[in-house]
Amino acid sequence: MRLRRLPEFHEWLSGLSPKNRAQIDARLLRIQDSDHFGDARYLGDGLAELRWKSGMRVYFSRMEDEQGKAVLLILGGTKHGQDKDISKARVLLRRHAGDEG
Repeated sequence: MRLRRLPEFHEWLSGLSPKNRAQIDARLLRIQDSDHFGDARYLGDGLAELRWKSGMRVYFSRMEDEQGKAVLLILGGTKHGQDKDISKARVLLRRHAGDEG
């Protein structure tokens, strides 16, 4: 499984503590190597979220392209800002889908 990252995801990830970044990286490696998502929830319209007990969230979309299965990492956030983050992730996903079409 290939992972593709939007610039907004990179920006969010770079602002995390090394410990939180390591948790995210470990989870993404499991997705990449074994297609194992762990605690994830589908939010509708192609958007889903990875969840951590600490409240961290990563918003993503599963897709297929000419190279096979891929996961688009859209944005990250926390449970406390979830409504705003989900709205922003939906806009970014629509924009990305428009760029591809």
